[in-house]
Amino acid sequence: MISKVLWRPFLVALIVWMLGACASLQVGDPVRVTVAGLEALPGQGLELRMLVKLRIQNPNDAPIDYDGISLQLDVMERPFATGVSAARGSVPRFGEAIIDVPVTVSVLSMARQAFGLIDGKPGQKIVYVLNGKLNGPAFRSLRFESQGELGLPGAATSAPAP
Repeated sequence: MISKVLWRPFLVALIVWMLGACASLQVGDPVRVTVAGLEALPGQGLELRMLVKLRIQNPNDAPIDYDGISLQLDVMERPFATGVSAARGSVPRFGEAIIDVPVTVSVLSMARQAFGLIDGKPGQKIVYVLNGKLNGPAFRSLRFESQGELGLPGAATSAPAP
């Protein structure tokens, strides 16, 4: 049996070690994620497949290692596309990387979005939100969110000729 004299220093050392381990999991500033490109992929049945190229920017002084990525794209506050990739790599410190993620869009999602746009007004903004997760080693996951707006073409307004 361990005496109380030995037990207390051991317990204090364990708590300090655990706090240090938790602090080392902090990444710092959030990563910046933008859509760098889209490419068509062959689909199956009632689905559309695309390859989304994500630009991941790391504004931190330490590289970010990842082993897998997942994402969900919501358009007009509705789920639109989802995708996963087993890609593995690293985003360098104060650097960036492009990660390819295949995503799937169901015909139902496309139809729902099309009907939503028909009800819209000219010049309406399409709001999108991209949520995702970079899986890291040793239970470290890094969540990200990116959002923006796309403008639909409005009614043409022509100025009178002079």
